[in-house]
Amino acid sequence: MSDSSSIDVLLATLNAAELGSLEAIAEKMQQVETQLQALGKAELAGAASSAIAALRRGDVTEFKRGRAFLQSKIGHLR
Repeated sequence: MSDSSSIDVLLATLNAAELGSLEAIAEKMQQVETQLQALGKAELAGAASSAIAALRRGDVTEFKRGRAFLQSKIGHLR
């Protein structure tokens, strides 16, 4: 998969991480984290991990902030 298509998949997954059960959303974010690690984007993978932690502790505001940050940064990878 090319970096461009990987980025498109990451963005689509982040957009989908808005609806569903908390576990389903956390799973989508985990996929994003794993794919960012595979792309060598450790800092962004760490941000995904932080967003997952915020979600698990019920800090929805921080989770949304983290997801928006990732959407912005990943969008700039194109």
